[in-house]
Amino acid sequence: MDFQLTKEQAMIRKVIRDFADAEVAPGANERDKTGAFPADVFAKLAELGMLGLPFPEKYGGADADSICFAIVVEELSRVCGSTGITYSAHISLGAAPIYLFGTEKQKEMFLKPLCKGEYLGAFGLTEPNAGSDAGGTQTAARLKEDQWVLTGSKCFITNGSFAKHLAITAVTEQSKGTNGISAFLVPTDATGFTVKANYEKMGLNASNTTELILEEVTIPKENLLGEEGKGYKQFLATLDGGRIGIAAMAVGIAQGAYDKSLQYAKERKQFGKSLSTFQAIQFKLADMAMNIEVARNMVYKAAWLKDQGKNFKKEAAMAKLFASEMCMRVCDQAIQIHGGYGYMKEYQVERFFRDAKLLEIGEGTSEVQRMVIARQIGC
Repeated sequence: MDFQLTKEQAMIRKVIRDFADAEVAPGANERDKTGAFPADVFAKLAELGMLGLPFPEKYGGADADSICFAIVVEELSRVCGSTGITYSAHISLGAAPIYLFGTEKQKEMFLKPLCKGEYLGAFGLTEPNAGSDAGGTQTAARLKEDQWVLTGSKCFITNGSFAKHLAITAVTEQSKGTNGISAFLVPTDATGFTVKANYEKMGLNASNTTELILEEVTIPKENLLGEEGKGYKQFLATLDGGRIGIAAMAVGIAQGAYDKSLQYAKERKQFGKSLSTFQAIQFKLADMAMNIEVARNMVYKAAWLKDQGKNFKKEAAMAKLFASEMCMRVCDQAIQIHGGYGYMKEYQVERFFRDAKLLEIGEGTSEVQRMVIARQIGC
């Protein structure tokens, strides 16, 4: 058992950490305030070759492993959760299902542009009446001659405004339940396809969250992703990988909140001494550091299992559950350590706190993760 990062992993961590500090952090507060999307950041990430990181070189990727992906998500999220979730969704939700289930032609047509950063990847599963119950999908697809016609809507879709194609689930045979759900690759500029970005959110304000409306959207028959009737299972498998990204994001946000808390505790004077000399504060910081380290190891283990081709469903759910709930606790204590200043936007920890809450909800709520784990342990 080796806990040492490989040379490639260590190099990517250094490159992306320097990039995050120099290019992402300076504008994070302003983007949170205005909701401006970090398009310039993603153009630079594309230049660095990060937008196809874990995919084969023949598709324009870097052929890196899932630990490298987790490292990039963590380092971006350490300074800006909005950037972290945008990147994570692009890789794990937008590009991954095409790589996992697409034909060679689909990979050439749809995966290559994503790896090159020509546009961002997105994934349409959640609907107004189908959240945790993804099997309750109501968007429908019917085959008309040599074309699929899709009608329905999706909600809470990350990157929708910046995607040119999305992988979307739709019911192809109602009588078969979840075995009647299929997946499709749908161009966002198709007639009848509307993308709306009108949500007012609690946090992650610089990430793009959209609603998708499909009104008799027609796509070629060959845009079916994978096998007909397997879309539900395909998307659940996609979410297993996505949960590694969310867990890594939680580690990053928690690390950012901890770093600022440690610095503040050393600089802030009360009763003639720095806060860091008080045992109450020391214990808070020790617990924060400990839990971040545990969560990071859980993320790396899940990523390693994925790369080894082993079953990682349980470990991904555990990592996502533990890391997201840990992140909320760390961010809560970060505000407490900062006192009144922690409640002020200038000190940023309140932004981390707001951003962290989504991690207990997105890509399977904490309750759903406990259900997944329970099934995996034989309950």
